[in-house]
Amino acid sequence: MTTAATEPTSDPTRLTAAERRALPNLVDIAEAAAEKYGVCKRPVPMRAFNPDTGESKYVAAACKSTRASDCPSCAAKARALRVTQCNEGWHMTEEPVSDRDRATEHQQGLLTARADMLADYKAARELGDEETAEGFREVIASLDRELRESGMQGRIPGIDAVSRSRRSRSTKRRQDAPNLPRKKVAKTTVGRKFAGKHQPSTFRTCTLPSYGPCHRDGAVNSKGKVCGDGSPINPDTYDYRRAARDAMFFPQLFDRYVQNWRRAAGRDVQYFAAVEPQRRGAPHIHIAARGTDPHALMDQVLSATYHQVWWPHFDHEVYTDGHMPTWDHQAGGFADPDTGYLLSSFDDALALMDEMDEIQPAHVIRWGVQSDTQDIADDDDGTALDADGEHGPVRPGKGKGVVPGKDAGRLIGYLTKYLTKSIAEVLDAPNERTRRHYERLHAELQRTPCSPTCSVWLRYGISPRNAKAKTQPGRCKGKAHRRDTLGLRGRRVLVSRRWSNKTLPDHKADRIEFVRQVLAAVGIAKNEQAKGWVVRLTEPSDPDVPRREHLIMSAIAQRTVWQNEYLTAKGLITDPPGAQELSAIPEAA
Repeated sequence: MTTAATEPTSDPTRLTAAERRALPNLVDIAEAAAEKYGVCKRPVPMRAFNPDTGESKYVAAACKSTRASDCPSCAAKARALRVTQCNEGWHMTEEPVSDRDRATEHQQGLLTARADMLADYKAARELGDEETAEGFREVIASLDRELRESGMQGRIPGIDAVSRSRRSRSTKRRQDAPNLPRKKVAKTTVGRKFAGKHQPSTFRTCTLPSYGPCHRDGAVNSKGKVCGDGSPINPDTYDYRRAARDAMFFPQLFDRYVQNWRRAAGRDVQYFAAVEPQRRGAPHIHIAARGTDPHALMDQVLSATYHQVWWPHFDHEVYTDGHMPTWDHQAGGFADPDTGYLLSSFDDALALMDEMDEIQPAHVIRWGVQSDTQDIADDDDGTALDADGEHGPVRPGKGKGVVPGKDAGRLIGYLTKYLTKSIAEVLDAPNERTRRHYERLHAELQRTPCSPTCSVWLRYGISPRNAKAKTQPGRCKGKAHRRDTLGLRGRRVLVSRRWSNKTLPDHKADRIEFVRQVLAAVGIAKNEQAKGWVVRLTEPSDPDVPRREHLIMSAIAQRTVWQNEYLTAKGLITDPPGAQELSAIPEAA
């Protein structure tokens, strides 16, 4: 008897209703083919127009998702770019070049003219001549457009912009934190050199402190070994409040850690870091750093690093669900539902804190005592420098010795292992007690403000910044409060500016250029016909937009042609430009 899970009979007229419902449709077949041939299965339809010839056509743009559950092909390409970025910057032996182009005479003239016009504009505003001021405004806007078109980075401040007063806090260190050695930070980024030729690098893992003992069983890892499931032994004594706040302010702690590391080492430490959640739900970070430092110094920096959150205190809820502040349309703010008095604003609460002498920060986040540091050799001869700078045989081990350079690829794979998975996929509860643990942590995150504009502040009797009538009291739509993030709202990959001296688009362009050089070596020119085309998103009302399955099949056919040309070219040339991943082929045309 044929079932929905088996092959149907050859005669479609004899299929049952259940069998017909189980048959894949054309979109399912196209998406399966897209996964097989490595093309985007969720292409975005775009309209291309050539103003020179008047020709127009529809093209498919990749969705560029970084989640394998959404699009395996795009996620694999994004991960490959991160692997290339990490590999190029980790063992760089020369300082990255970051010289900027000199300002042109034309740009200097535009800026001078803008300064003169701005002075005239302010004078007209002081005299109350709004008509003349409006004329100056239009001229300044035209000069701003010319400045941007001339080639510049950053933004141009508005002519009516008012700088907000900056709050300052004492830089005196806390009494319960150890002091740190401080050196003048040099511009060098490559790290120490030993024996005149060796420049090892560092791989480090940092975690947050414990919030309570957790079970040591209940889950099985990828190697088949029994491990902890992350759930606390006693949920009633587990510090969920601190766990939620530490997850919320984890990025600020890492920023402070890098600042302290640079000041203690006396060099511009460059890093490639990946943020991942532990089984208990707390974030931890893996760091690939260029150069090495004494392990004792790095441990000292870790123990002395902390971050203070200078916000109004949010320890006791004033309002709860069902009894929240209401919006006063006449006063333009939130008011107490019983008395009608307006709530204090976030800025007013901060000003009150500044007037108090012995006020403590709302929260202090620190690192845990557990960390792992490994030195990565810059050669593959089995010898490198140990933590004390002595050249000798490699002694692999947790937190000791030097890992051979050939194992750096394994660590890069470990760094980028979970980049194609969402936080919810990584934290897949293996049992019921772990699921309840995640739900309780999520409930605490919903009561933890994530920013000065977070509507959770209304639970504590404080009106957030930019509050509006549509603001939902006590509930914030920010990523930090979602169940599928558990506080990890920001980027999963953190890269310093001078790591590889390239951005992700630069690395992508390098991979495409490699394919072009391989094809050009055998006389195949690519992408010439793409010059002059203007590509825009299609309009929702466009009736001629191709269906998704048609875009996928077109992309598969195009990739097949490109792959055949690339493999043929590689077989004909004897000296290719360099080793690159084949995943760059679909992006080369």
